[in-house]
Amino acid sequence: MRGSQPWRTNRSRTLRSQPISAEAKLWSKLRDRRLGGFKFVRQAPVGPYFADFLCRERKVVVEVDGGTHSTTPEVARDESRCTGIAAAGYRILRVHNRDVFDNIDHVLDALLAFVGEGE
Repeated sequence: MRGSQPWRTNRSRTLRSQPISAEAKLWSKLRDRRLGGFKFVRQAPVGPYFADFLCRERKVVVEVDGGTHSTTPEVARDESRCTGIAAAGYRILRVHNRDVFDNIDHVLDALLAFVGEGE
């Protein structure tokens, strides 16, 4: 059983209350087990990081990247996050905002295949 960590709960709530529109669009397709019956949660803590979306059952994290993930420091920070999340036993699928807006069905198909790889 997990111990109480109010600061993490509060941070998760804050992040969930201010989703970027690509995250909101993807969340509408993932919530309530809408993708293959898999349960996803959003803005969930994984170690010191917060994953955009997380499927605990399959140990999958989905990160939605926008324009702020293109500079050298941002890429380095993303790599550090990925290393930390992977060290916790999770596989990571990164999708770009543009893909969510332009071709959500392709993103969902890719995610479903990625989640299925964990079987």
